[in-house]
Amino acid sequence: MTYPAPAITYLDSTDVERLSADLPIVERAHETLLAYGRKEAGLTPEAALRWTTRSGAAARSLILPGWSGDSYGCKIINASLGNHLLGQPRAAGLIVLNDPETARPVCIMEGGRISALRTAGVSLAAVRAVRDPAGITRVAFLGCGRQAEVHRELLAAVCPGVEELFLYDQDTERARELAARWAASAPRARVTVSAGAREAVEQAQLAIAVTTTTDPYVELDWIPAGGTFVNVSLDDAAESLLLGCDHLFVDDWDLVVDDDHRLLGSLALSGRISGPGTRAPEGGRAVDAALPALFAGDYHRTVGADERVVINPFGMGVQDIALAAVVHERALALGVGLRLKG
Repeated sequence: MTYPAPAITYLDSTDVERLSADLPIVERAHETLLAYGRKEAGLTPEAALRWTTRSGAAARSLILPGWSGDSYGCKIINASLGNHLLGQPRAAGLIVLNDPETARPVCIMEGGRISALRTAGVSLAAVRAVRDPAGITRVAFLGCGRQAEVHRELLAAVCPGVEELFLYDQDTERARELAARWAASAPRARVTVSAGAREAVEQAQLAIAVTTTTDPYVELDWIPAGGTFVNVSLDDAAESLLLGCDHLFVDDWDLVVDDDHRLLGSLALSGRISGPGTRAPEGGRAVDAALPALFAGDYHRTVGADERVVINPFGMGVQDIALAAVVHERALALGVGLRLKG
């Protein structure tokens, strides 16, 4: 029996943006986490290479293998904290998809857009699970880079009633430029550049942190009653917020525990925070639920209107593979991409 060697399709950033333009990203993120909870999707430990660039910036390359249904592959995502000074996005990379029968690579695609979309998709799927999206009118963004733009892109459909956007970035000019673009593209929402991070967070029902900081700074008393804080980036949420919020959700507890670079992982390793379904340590707390359980309806505590919620997604490569597989299917159907010899 012979099995034809599959050609390799290469999709550049333009191809990926075109093919993903009208995909239901938030629904895809939701369904993938449900599949993960049912063991119909999964991942293996990531590999990390870290270094310091010649300019002194922290850089790293991560390889995240994962599978979803019959789709298998890995994401290679690289980042340097100094990229914004060079006019480049913080992160860029590739996604490689494999033939499920032969394990040969069948697709290589630019990974930055996929990574940004799946990150924002998970964030907003989680927000939708704990709050009424129709009631969210005031949103703050900490950090004004690519992730802020993609989160705002998806937010427009999930929370169509947003009336005010508060932006903060340590680079004030960057925040002003983003505010001008958003004001021009969505004139019904007022866009304000805040003088400080606290000012932005205190005014918002939903705050989304998409920065590059490694120094926690957002305290519990910054979050208004009924506020939701999405800690997308490494370490914006301070210990007081992680330990003191009314509800704390993560995407995968094992990933949190395995990473001591983030405060939540450090708190877990020191015995201050324990996993979902466990007894809270003395003087600490337990994570309330992982997102697959939350989405499946297995979290039975009511999220009160005045309670503070923290959503701390670590970032799961399985999401990238699931989304990339749909993009690849579209590429084959439409004849998009460059065919390479295997």
